[in-house]
Amino acid sequence: MKPAMPATAMKLSVLYGHPQDPAAFEAYYLGTHMPLVAAAPAPARAEVSIGVPGPDGSAPPFYRLFEAWFDSPEHLAAVTGSPEWQKVVADVPKFATGGVTILLSQQA
Repeated sequence: MKPAMPATAMKLSVLYGHPQDPAAFEAYYLGTHMPLVAAAPAPARAEVSIGVPGPDGSAPPFYRLFEAWFDSPEHLAAVTGSPEWQKVVADVPKFATGGVTILLSQQA
């Protein structure tokens, strides 16, 4: 029998495309969506950021970025499987008019 693999830290990245109306996006994202995130079981760490132009002045490929780190795949499953997190997921189409790209990665 093989020994169990050690827990591996996981990261969930949510990349928001440029919205049709940035002011409306910001109002909803900060006033409605992020309070839903705060009410869900907590990841180990979370960060919210906004895209800025590149060194050459080019537009950022994404408007906003949300990143959440989890201690293990089990921690990720516990948080994202919760009813509160399901409310977060269901809320995204209400404001993300520029589309969303979701990436899941693990610590290497």
